[in-house]
Amino acid sequence: MEDRPPILTIDDVKLLVDTFYERIQADALLGPVFNEVIRDNWGTHLEKMYRFWQTVLLGKHTYFGTPFPPHAKLPVEHKHFATWIALFTKTVDELFAGEKADEAKWRAGKMAEMFEYKIALFKKNPLNIQ
Repeated sequence: MEDRPPILTIDDVKLLVDTFYERIQADALLGPVFNEVIRDNWGTHLEKMYRFWQTVLLGKHTYFGTPFPPHAKLPVEHKHFATWIALFTKTVDELFAGEKADEAKWRAGKMAEMFEYKIALFKKNPLNIQ
């Protein structure tokens, strides 16, 4: 019998996002990158992440935006993405189980792969992305 609940509600999404970003902020590698960019705007960032994951996992279309451009110029490389996905996967696995938990990990992995590829490409061929 599984003792971890499935991801079903916005409260589940908020628990996932809040726990994950608490870990990001405390991480020696990722914390400085995120804190430098987000600064005192964590509330705004978290609200955006709630909407993003609510849209992706729960099918409630509350996120309207383009995720990549804010990340294009970040000073990150493979080790940052590896740490990010490891923290995300650990957070999901500790809090949730089931189809949506698996989907969250899969989608996060694909997003990390895409962002890593696009950032590397951007560094080689900079565009005017703000």
